[in-house]
Amino acid sequence: MLEITLAQVSDLAAAAIGLVAVVVGAAGALVISRLVAGKTIGNAREQAARIRAEAETESKNAAEKSRLEAERAALARKEKADAEIETAKAEVRENERRLAKREDAFERKEEALAQREAALARSEKAVAARAEAMEKQKAELEASLAQQREQLLRITGMTVQQATEALLARIEEETRHEAAKLVRKITDEAEAQAKTKAQEITLMAIQRYATEHTSESTVRAVAIPSDDMKGRIIGREGRNIRAIEKATGVDIIVDDTPGVIVVSCFDKVRQAVAVEALERLIADGRMHPARIEEVVEKVRSEINDRIIKFGKDAILEVNLRGVHPKIVEAMGKLHFRTSYGQNVLRHSIEVAYLCQIIADQLGLDGTIARRCGFLHDIGKAMDHEMEGGHPKIGMDFARQYGEKEPVLNAIGGHHADIPSTSFYTPIVMAADAVSSARPGARRESMEKYIQRLNELQDIALAMPGVVEAYAIHAGREVRVMVDAGRVGDDEAHLIAQKIAKRVSDEMTFPGEIRVTVLRETRAIEVAR
Repeated sequence: MLEITLAQVSDLAAAAIGLVAVVVGAAGALVISRLVAGKTIGNAREQAARIRAEAETESKNAAEKSRLEAERAALARKEKADAEIETAKAEVRENERRLAKREDAFERKEEALAQREAALARSEKAVAARAEAMEKQKAELEASLAQQREQLLRITGMTVQQATEALLARIEEETRHEAAKLVRKITDEAEAQAKTKAQEITLMAIQRYATEHTSESTVRAVAIPSDDMKGRIIGREGRNIRAIEKATGVDIIVDDTPGVIVVSCFDKVRQAVAVEALERLIADGRMHPARIEEVVEKVRSEINDRIIKFGKDAILEVNLRGVHPKIVEAMGKLHFRTSYGQNVLRHSIEVAYLCQIIADQLGLDGTIARRCGFLHDIGKAMDHEMEGGHPKIGMDFARQYGEKEPVLNAIGGHHADIPSTSFYTPIVMAADAVSSARPGARRESMEKYIQRLNELQDIALAMPGVVEAYAIHAGREVRVMVDAGRVGDDEAHLIAQKIAKRVSDEMTFPGEIRVTVLRETRAIEVAR
């Protein structure tokens, strides 16, 4: 029992010792933790004090920096405001100076106006006095003239009307004499210039493009085997000849000339249809309206096929691409058109190659130049059907079927009807002149050409007030200079209308002729 108690005591002692150790350990740990906590709190307090000091320092620095920035901003605003105030003051001073200057100018103007009004008043008084004096002189002059007129009438024994007619007749005779001298002078000058121009053209004949140029003319006369055929062509009561004229659109002239009848028509295609149809009818011997219509229709179909073939062959010869079929047909019609004996289609081909040669030498596009030259006279294929000159008609026709601007300008401007907008237009003008003017190209003689130009100039010179007249552009335009002292602006328009009417009535020409009347007033002084 005692042993168990001792064991228990021993256990209790051990437990007590363990408990004491635990208490001592806990107390030590508590002491140690308090020491550590105290040290940490101290460090934290020191750190907090340091942070607080740094914050106070930074806040002081920031406050100082903000104060300095505010002072600088205020100073800048003050300087800017001072500058604006100075600028405003300068503007105010400038405005004041301008106002003062303007007031001075106004004062000077007022003084000048006052002086001018005074001078005007004096002038009005002088003019009134002069007008009064002139009225008196006019009355005296009229009285003197009336007295002289009465004396002259009494001396001559003529009435006023008779005296007026005699004076007008004398003036007309003197004017006619002066006009005749002027016409003679202009004619001599034109002949001299024409001879000089002919020599220059001959010297400028080209050799690089030499082509066979047939000067053919569309046939106008149809041979008949005997004069008995004329009666068959006319038919009973003229029904055959009327049927031919109606079917072909030409005029058939049957006169006393043996062995021929004459076909007259400005449209060369219709004329060709009529001539070939007549030749077939004469060879066939059958002549009645139904047969005439049948033959004419067949010939017209064949001629249309030839026209297209002529156009395609020409375009193939000049090597053009993208040409509209209507343009091909129009160019084929030019095979039947001649200009002073020169076949217009062959002329167009020649101008096309001349344009290419010139363009290649100038460094331009020879293809465009060739196209411009080939199409430049396309308007002649329909100028007898439409009003206006062939350049404008051709330009509108080519524009309708897709040609571009350089080609259009060359067509419309190759006779200077419109301004040139590309280099190809003057090239076409030069090539056209060379092709038309070179020896052998046209059958018209120089004498006949001069005669036609003189006729155009004489019509213009016959108008009163005209001092000079010149036919230019191969007779497509006449420029008339009038005396500005005798002819007013309205009278100039009237003169242009009268000249155009006389040219239309008295001359035969294709297309149109432009009449330009120039009236100029010059004031010339010499400084010495």
